[in-house]
Amino acid sequence: MLTVDFRKFPINPGERVLDLGCGGGRHAFELYRRGARVVAADLEEKELGPVNGMFAAMRAEEDIPPRAGAASLGMDATRMPFPASSFDKVIASEILEHVPNDRLAMVEISRVLRPGGLAAVTVPSWLPERVCWALSREYHEVPGGHVRIFTRGELAGKLAAAGLTVTGSHHAHGLHSPYWWLKCAVGVGNDKHPAVRGYHKLLVWDIVRGPAATRLAEKALNPVIGKSLVVYVVKHAS
Repeated sequence: MLTVDFRKFPINPGERVLDLGCGGGRHAFELYRRGARVVAADLEEKELGPVNGMFAAMRAEEDIPPRAGAASLGMDATRMPFPASSFDKVIASEILEHVPNDRLAMVEISRVLRPGGLAAVTVPSWLPERVCWALSREYHEVPGGHVRIFTRGELAGKLAAAGLTVTGSHHAHGLHSPYWWLKCAVGVGNDKHPAVRGYHKLLVWDIVRGPAATRLAEKALNPVIGKSLVVYVVKHAS
């Protein structure tokens, strides 16, 4: 399930792309398929073993473009071990809401991005996130959990202060917000609740099959209750 729209964030073969806070690697794998030289980075190094395994499986089983490359690295988003202008593009998906010093992380994203380079930054949308916080303290008051809720204006302002200009935005995953509201209402860890199990089956069916009915429903819901806000930015030459 991709949050970044690659029609708005095109990848050229051989481009150097950082997937910051890669988690399970969903965006990193798509970048690799599209021919990028991708670095999948995460603070939680335990996440990177399965990511490397998937990279290896893709090399063995898929037709990866010849200029593509894939590597992983454990690191802190506020202290990246890269020289300035190391990357053509950066993805930072669902990470900044976890970082206490989010401003420093944005400065680092700007620093490692080359002038003229693009970044895609995604965070939980304000309204769906507010509902989750209201329904459940367990949802966010956990180690490594969400420490803030962004408005679009706040996110754009902080990115601008780091030298990044917003060029476009949209919301994604409108069908997923009610799922998380259900989980928050019955207990975040209560995956066996019938309503949660039923809704999860719906989401899996949608992801696997992509039927027209759910695709149209999500398209209508995204501007109102899309779970993620996706912002695209450019680093202008100084």
